[in-house]
Amino acid sequence: MIKSISGLPLRPLNLSMRNSAVAGLMLVTLTLSGCSGVLSGAGPYKGDIESKSQSTAYDLVDINANTIAPFMRPATKPAKAKITSPLAQSVRLMGGDVINVLITDNAPEGSGLFAPLSTGGTQLKVRIDDKGMISLPYVGHQFVAGMTLIQVEDMIRQKLKGVTTDVQAHVDLVGDLSGSVLVAGAVKAPGRFSTLQGPLTLLDAVNQAGGPVMEPHLVNVTVRNGSQVKTFNYEDILAGNNFVLKPNSEVVLDRARQRFVAMGAVGEPGLHDLPSQNASLLDALGSVGGLKEVSANPQGVFVFRMGEGYPAKPIVMRIDMRDPAAIFFARQVILKPDDTIYVTNAAVYEWQKIITPIVQTMVLGRAVSTY
Repeated sequence: MIKSISGLPLRPLNLSMRNSAVAGLMLVTLTLSGCSGVLSGAGPYKGDIESKSQSTAYDLVDINANTIAPFMRPATKPAKAKITSPLAQSVRLMGGDVINVLITDNAPEGSGLFAPLSTGGTQLKVRIDDKGMISLPYVGHQFVAGMTLIQVEDMIRQKLKGVTTDVQAHVDLVGDLSGSVLVAGAVKAPGRFSTLQGPLTLLDAVNQAGGPVMEPHLVNVTVRNGSQVKTFNYEDILAGNNFVLKPNSEVVLDRARQRFVAMGAVGEPGLHDLPSQNASLLDALGSVGGLKEVSANPQGVFVFRMGEGYPAKPIVMRIDMRDPAAIFFARQVILKPDDTIYVTNAAVYEWQKIITPIVQTMVLGRAVSTY
């Protein structure tokens, strides 16, 4: 016989007392489990989203054959067949350019200031300084910034007129800061690329920089030429919207904001890139591993979208994936950047979250009752 501290024998708990204790534990567990703040979850319950009390916050739209039209993705535009034909543009010199000046003098041999053409003439390699100036023998310091190569040749001949008998001048651009194109940002080999071999198109410049580091639809291209700034999606450029860059342009590639959020009972919740340009809801679900078969409620697939333009209300689209036709609807609905896909848990899964602690409590109560 087990004795208490007072020395009196302890009597075992009777069955009714044990059952009362277990029932009390179960009641506490049920009370806690019934509180929405206690049960874990990635977001609101399906019933809360559908509640009429939320109607002032957003518009709830059931996606079906009658309502899908405003949300359908546009038809894919065919690629253009045109080919961009680069045309040489007038190059105007600027500080930092390097020119090669060939001067020939056809005076009788030995009497000219410069070598005759028959011997290769006199060649001078000159860099234009930061003030746009060059210095040549018998020509002196001359301002050439903003001039074309032909204008520099004419200027040299004019300055040497009367100094020697029959002078000829030819100017080549061998280091072209003014005619080059800068490519920076999300490319594999950023840098400045010359147009000495001919005009550069946008695709030429990006390819010389090693190409983008991301998929085309995830890349925006900004082109600056001193007078205007334009931004394009790189996939549109590949579709036939290529063009010739002006000399001294800047091309910057950066990440396009083409992301969406997946929450709830999906394979890979989190922030993801859209799988393609004009991606569908089905494409996006596939890219995150689809719905979790164990916990997802296929009738509770929602897309949250902010309203476009003030005072448009946000929109919540609901699609019932239990309906076989919903697969086709999900293929047609376009997913836009910054959309949120939220898949609610199935009722049986929510019930399991309540039942599990109750079962654990009963097992604990049975274990206690055996002592």
